Amino acid sequence: MKYLIVGLGNKGPEYENTRHNIGFKVAEKIAETLDAPFNSTNFGWMAEGKHKGRKVFILKPDTYMNLSGNAVRFWMQKENIPLENVLIITDDLALPFGTLRMKMKGSDAGHNGLKSINEMLQTQNYARLRFGISADFSEGRQVDYVLGTWNEEESEKLGERIEKFSKASLSFVFAGIGNTMSAFNGK
Repeated sequence: MKYLIVGLGNKGPEYENTRHNIGFKVAEKIAETLDAPFNSTNFGWMAEGKHKGRKVFILKPDTYMNLSGNAVRFWMQKENIPLENVLIITDDLALPFGTLRMKMKGSDAGHNGLKSINEMLQTQNYARLRFGISADFSEGRQVDYVLGTWNEEESEKLGERIEKFSKASLSFVFAGIGNTMSAFNGK
């Protein structure tokens, strides 16, 4: 069985440690756990590994956030990965910092990466793992906030949260979405 785990983010050193790039950070942790190095390829950086007998493709799209759907569709088609074996990791302003929420489907909630994926796949029925980044910004400052870096308190907790999200992602591969939601949501 093949799985595609996609960590959303923006390419470039100026975005590396921003809230909006948390998907990349979780993808990197998953790849590290599977001892699977990233290589530059079509539409991004790809790592291939195995988890409990299942082949796992870990993708960091290099298309910028609002064109992420192109990369997801390409790799699903190239590797013949069914929609139910796709997991998208993204930031979420509506959740408190570090909150983990996995869902089987849902709207884009204003997230341009998810919006692009919805358009390219022509569905909202795919698994997503949302990383809470909170909404601690003043009116009109949303872009600055999501493209900003973590504060000191968040930075101290970030490693542990990324580890938890990596474990949840690998649970999705082995145990399925229902079991993973029960075990990890809100934790």
